[in-house]
Amino acid sequence: MVNPALARRLKLVGFDVDGVLTDGGLYVGESATHQMELKRFHIQDGLVVVLASARRSEATALRGRELKVDEVVQDNPKLAPFATILARRGVAWNECAFVGDDLPDLPVLTRVALPIAVANAVPEVKAAATFVTKRSGGDGAVREVAEIILKARGVWKSLLQQYLQERGDVEARPPASRRSRRAG
Repeated sequence: MVNPALARRLKLVGFDVDGVLTDGGLYVGESATHQMELKRFHIQDGLVVVLASARRSEATALRGRELKVDEVVQDNPKLAPFATILARRGVAWNECAFVGDDLPDLPVLTRVALPIAVANAVPEVKAAATFVTKRSGGDGAVREVAEIILKARGVWKSLLQQYLQERGDVEARPPASRRSRRAG
């Protein structure tokens, strides 16, 4: 579990792309006259703050735009670009988390307050993490991380209620339970 005080201190959560937001697989082919790369993103992993990828990929950029992600970094190594984001936003290393799966993620994972590894991460990344997800990369691990942090902050239920209200799927006030209606 994530320490509630640490969860409340977090101002930024960064995510590796290949192997965290995706299952690490690439689909490469040709379309008309150019080569094309496709990646599979899990639909439940839509709650993202920063996408970080060591590879430049139009699929990553497209997914970032689709999710209205604040920052998409496609650089290798990752440490300097991540430090630049923190400086630009006025966020300290001890105010952020990072989710990774492979060796290029270690420099960032060893500096953040909350290093997180996905279930299928390499042993070195798991050893550097203070939390390892139950879900594998590309299979809902990012959603798991978001829920765990928001629950540790004590805001998950209210955010869920707000989300459902905005969608028009629930009433503004939750209905009284059946037991309390009968008791009256």
